[in-house]
Amino acid sequence: MEEENVIRKATPEDSSEIANYILLAMEDILFQFIGAESTEKATIFLEQLAERKGNQYSYENCWVVEDKNGTIGVANIYDGAKLHELRLPVAELIFTMFNRDFHPEDETQAGEMYIDCIGVHPDYQGRGIGTKLFQFLKEEYVHKQNKILGLLVDADNPHARRLYLKLGFEIQGEKTLVGKKMEHLQLMSD
Repeated sequence: MEEENVIRKATPEDSSEIANYILLAMEDILFQFIGAESTEKATIFLEQLAERKGNQYSYENCWVVEDKNGTIGVANIYDGAKLHELRLPVAELIFTMFNRDFHPEDETQAGEMYIDCIGVHPDYQGRGIGTKLFQFLKEEYVHKQNKILGLLVDADNPHARRLYLKLGFEIQGEKTLVGKKMEHLQLMSD
């Protein structure tokens, strides 16, 4: 019998879990953002953002996957048109905590709901949780709201690229994020 997973909107009480899963999904890029290879500092930074409204990593922009053991995954998604508005509090906190300016390239744009990251607990990876989250996001945003989903995939990650293409995403071009070459993919309604 398959275990039942529940996908729900995140709440401020999920901030610690959100921070852990975002860090899991984007550790190297996050370390570049803050200028420190410190899991502890990155976690504190992300927790502060996750519990606040109005930023990229806010609980407002997250969905949580749970099973009987607790949180097993998180999806972070927001309106690409709001990137600069949502990034401002992130830049301010990076400056306050790490005395660094933060001006990365634009990873998204108006016209798409941007999947910033999806993190799945290591014990649950390879069990279809990520795929289930993507299918949920497709249903929620593409089918119900007639929106376009967008994401970036590292050009050095062919496994993830294959998964996204299998899920129906199509390559739109290339982007650079903190110096890394990425492919920009989108998923539109059929």
